[in-house]
Amino acid sequence: MELKVDIFVRNMETTERMTTYAQKKVSKLSHFLSDIEDARVDLSHSKSARSAADRYVSQITLRGPGYILRTEERADDIFAAIDAAVDKMQRQIERLKGKRVRGRGDGTPASEVVPEETIPVETEEAPVIVRRKKFTLVPMDENEALEQMKLLGHENFFIFYNANTNALNVLYRRRDGTYGLIEPDLG
Repeated sequence: MELKVDIFVRNMETTERMTTYAQKKVSKLSHFLSDIEDARVDLSHSKSARSAADRYVSQITLRGPGYILRTEERADDIFAAIDAAVDKMQRQIERLKGKRVRGRGDGTPASEVVPEETIPVETEEAPVIVRRKKFTLVPMDENEALEQMKLLGHENFFIFYNANTNALNVLYRRRDGTYGLIEPDLG
């Protein structure tokens, strides 16, 4: 079964060749990781980029049980940007698969340990909030959270459900390059 890839284009004209190329390249990622649930490709053109080599942007996001992988690459040609993003995603998949093998003692993924729960999100929109995200928290320890933070490319913070303390925690990067952990307590 071929992976369904959602392609979104911004600030540029889309062509059949471009969408077919992106679909073909990204769908091949399912050979490396078989449990991909959702694949999204965002292609854009930035006229105001400082360098001509940074004008075309290709961002790939893969979602599956217990993981979200994201890559973004820039190039002077949209096809080169797609190729670079796919190559980078393959490296992230290999890294993720290696962590899974060494991760849990019994080999069961975290997504199978805890039943999926949805996080309620308020529907009332305030003018200050410009974007809302909804995601499923998967229990993990601090080292897994740090690895997931790096895989996602989040440089500032990462929210996770700590399996050791059974509480929500926030992992953040400090100015000196070390990491801090916030353990909220309902008073």
